[in-house]
Amino acid sequence: MSVQSAAADVDVDLRQLFASLARNWLRILLFVLVVTGLAFAFASFATKHYKAQTQVEIAPRESIYTRPAGSNNDGDKPILDEQGVATQVQIISSNEILKQVAQKLGLARLREFDETINMSALSRVLILLGLKNDPMDVPADERVLKKMREKLNVFGVEKTRIIAIEFSSEDPKLAAAIPDAIAAAYIAGQGAAKSESNTAAADFLAPEIADLSKQVRDAEAKVAAYRAQSDLLMGGNNATLATQQLAELSTELSRVRANRAAAEGTADSVRKALQNGGSLDSLPEVLSSDLIQRLRERQAELRATIADLSTTMLDNHPRVRAAKSQLADLDAQIRNEAQKIMKGLVMQADAAKARESQLVSDVNQLKAASAQAGEQQVDLDALQRDAAAKRQQLELYLTNYREAASRQDRNYVPVDARVASPASVPSEPYFPKVGPIVGAAAAASLLLAAIFTLLRELFSGRAMRPAPGARFAPIDEVAMPATARQQPDAPEPSARLEPAVASAFADRGAEAQWPEAVTEPQMAEQSRPVAEPEPAVKAEPVAEVESVAEPEPVVEVQRPRSVLGEIDIEKAAEKLIASGAARAIFVSPEGDEAAASAILVAREVSDAGLRVLLLDLTASGAASRPMLDSGLLPGITDLLASQAQFSDVIHADLYSDCHVIPVGTADPVRAMRAADRLPIIMQSLTTAYDLVVVECGPADAQGISRLGAEATEVFLSMLEPDDEVTKAAVKLIESGYPDLTLVTPLGHEPPGTPGRRSAA
Repeated sequence: MSVQSAAADVDVDLRQLFASLARNWLRILLFVLVVTGLAFAFASFATKHYKAQTQVEIAPRESIYTRPAGSNNDGDKPILDEQGVATQVQIISSNEILKQVAQKLGLARLREFDETINMSALSRVLILLGLKNDPMDVPADERVLKKMREKLNVFGVEKTRIIAIEFSSEDPKLAAAIPDAIAAAYIAGQGAAKSESNTAAADFLAPEIADLSKQVRDAEAKVAAYRAQSDLLMGGNNATLATQQLAELSTELSRVRANRAAAEGTADSVRKALQNGGSLDSLPEVLSSDLIQRLRERQAELRATIADLSTTMLDNHPRVRAAKSQLADLDAQIRNEAQKIMKGLVMQADAAKARESQLVSDVNQLKAASAQAGEQQVDLDALQRDAAAKRQQLELYLTNYREAASRQDRNYVPVDARVASPASVPSEPYFPKVGPIVGAAAAASLLLAAIFTLLRELFSGRAMRPAPGARFAPIDEVAMPATARQQPDAPEPSARLEPAVASAFADRGAEAQWPEAVTEPQMAEQSRPVAEPEPAVKAEPVAEVESVAEPEPVVEVQRPRSVLGEIDIEKAAEKLIASGAARAIFVSPEGDEAAASAILVAREVSDAGLRVLLLDLTASGAASRPMLDSGLLPGITDLLASQAQFSDVIHADLYSDCHVIPVGTADPVRAMRAADRLPIIMQSLTTAYDLVVVECGPADAQGISRLGAEATEVFLSMLEPDDEVTKAAVKLIESGYPDLTLVTPLGHEPPGTPGRRSAA
């Protein structure tokens, strides 16, 4: 049966749970007072410790006037990021700085930092007994450093570049002096590191500068020699002479080609005009000739003269004819002059063409020379770059060397850290704080006591109640001694206890008896009715077992041996082991003698190596008496009545490794009031044991159904196959137990005698 199935029928009664705090208030109060008193005594007599803090700012300390040339001019820019600050924290808490501080302040002479000084007698005894390590085995420096680290706390203040150095000590002056000394040692160490770095830089740069100077001279000499060897003379615009000449000839060639083309075009125009007899006035070269212009002017004058003479004279007049003859001569002269101009243009074109051919030849030669000069220029540029790089490096080294040498000579090395806030001597101890310690102890003790009380109430089962809607069949009567059930003043069924859950104590018959531990006053108390009981679930009408209206008709049934067959003790144990059942319920219709089957099966399974517990639910304790040396032991009734714990009611079998829970010595009526806790108890037992064997005596199907049906095997103990056994078997089968198994203890030793394990 799983935990979920067990918890499905019960809930936690919060009212009953928290009521346990009120019932145990005195115990809780005493516990709180004791713990609070101890905390107050500890806080009052504990050694006082004082704590002081020094703050160191990580910031550049270089002046704007002394900052190296070429460095960042923003003097306010931080020099460290978060990881840088964390690195400085580790440097501050390093062994080197702590050793310097310990030596400077003489901490090795103080008992606070070296427990070997004035060691107490108790410590010496513990060392001799080997319960404490001998501090003398550790070097003195390591002992002091260990104590300093225990009291030191170095951390970076969040979102700042400030490092806080905290130190605690029994001496307030020492608590302030140590962090200040640590900060001073850190700043001095940073300055020494910078000075050492500056000296190392100057020592490195001096020989490097001498070597670089020689390299620069050699590189520049190579440049000059290569330029002279390659005849790479430089012209204008930082270009070689061949390249510059090529550019000039290219320009001249273009100009000559343009002139040649213009002369040829003009000559062709004049030639076409002369050949076609066209006018020459439209040609610019003709119009630009002075002779032609004068001849044109003379023609204009003759035309004017001819026009004047024509007004008074005829065309055959000698003067008119003379004038016209002169005009024709002028035209011939103009055409002759145009012929000359054309010839001149042709000659000019021929000269330009010859010049063009010469220039083309020169340009081709310069192209080859320029290409060769370009290749040589590449090599020359490489030499020049090498010389320039070495010169630049030399100038940088010279600048850095001068700065390092000057700082070294003047001993000027600013440290990028300063003490922002020195430690002050604390006036109040930070430990112990009496108020907070006492308050915390009181609150914690109150909480622990309350939790312990609540858990104790939960584990005891007193805070459990049936869940709403849970269905438990009512019991017909509470298992009581026969004498108690026959009291004349016993209440009517309606006035009896309303059962909360199904009782595991089934109807056992009138002859069942309880253990001798139940005294007569207890029996009288059991017979009294309980006034206004508080039911856990709604009760159903209960009928008296004794008041039967009609006799039960006799049913003809077969003998159980022929219907079901029977097995012996060994077979029953083998069946339980093979099936893996968690519970084995034994019903004994024939009374206490048949209860021996449950005892023998439990011992047989226990001999097989399983953890087995036998729960005695008989009225007389017939199943537990043969297994124990006394019948007056707490049992299931004590557990239900909350008068005992599990550890009190579980006992060991005298003759095997089996455990047993007897009936117990508590008031049965009071136990029945908490019968709803029985499923929880059964679940707890099946969790702790491999098998729980329950002897129910002459119970019916309704009674054994209270104990759970999951992983359960039901056995019917039988001494003789009589009608009583047959009827009980048939009723159980008809009530939902078709897998009922008959088991007989015949042929085995009585359960009260030692078995195989005791003999072993």
